[in-house]
Amino acid sequence: MLELYQFQHSSFCLKVRLGLEAKKLTYRIVEIKPGIGQLQIFKLSGQKQLPVLKDGENVISDSTAIIEYLEKITKEPSLVPKDPKEAAIVEMIEDWADTALAKSVRLELIKAASMDPLLREALLPESFPGSLKNLVNTLPFELINGVNEIINTNQSQQLLDSLKKISKSVSVNQYLVGNSLTIADLAVAAQLSLLCFPFSSGKRLYHKGCPGFADNPQLKDLFDWRDELEEKLFEKDPATL
Repeated sequence: MLELYQFQHSSFCLKVRLGLEAKKLTYRIVEIKPGIGQLQIFKLSGQKQLPVLKDGENVISDSTAIIEYLEKITKEPSLVPKDPKEAAIVEMIEDWADTALAKSVRLELIKAASMDPLLREALLPESFPGSLKNLVNTLPFELINGVNEIINTNQSQQLLDSLKKISKSVSVNQYLVGNSLTIADLAVAAQLSLLCFPFSSGKRLYHKGCPGFADNPQLKDLFDWRDELEEKLFEKDPATL
């Protein structure tokens, strides 16, 4: 059986889970604890980053490489269009989602968590000792590393403008490219998880997120699109949480 080594709230790990579900593959999740758990990953893959997929003797790291591996071992449904032009567009969107979009949403989450103790606590692993959770919530996060100055208004506005355009697109088209699900959809949907958490993040985080994004009516179609994609792939109703 395939084994996915992950952090639950990593957008890149979610991207791989979405890919595995789209391919209808059976897999087992191995949740890694930050710190000491990453030594296990280093022994397994020669590096400490997640996600990592283990398929027998094959060990693959990096979300893009893992999806490419899934494409090789399971041809249908393909997550890459057969049309070369569409395939190139999909690749560009995936690269943008994994780099520029990932950086922007990660910084927005840092800003949101620095100001919201309930969000900070919800982001901690459930196994995290209660005493340490209380300690984390007493730290002056708004002062650490000048977090309020990490993100300026222009950066947030640029992200918002980009997401508004995608929101308009998905309000009229089910998929970002072509007429079927592609890795572009999975990559973008996964990064959105850090702005407005999907039901796959668990009851503690579901629909919590970053002010100005998670609660922005102009992005409602975008997050609805993401939620519908998750519900379809994971075959679960969020109302059951």
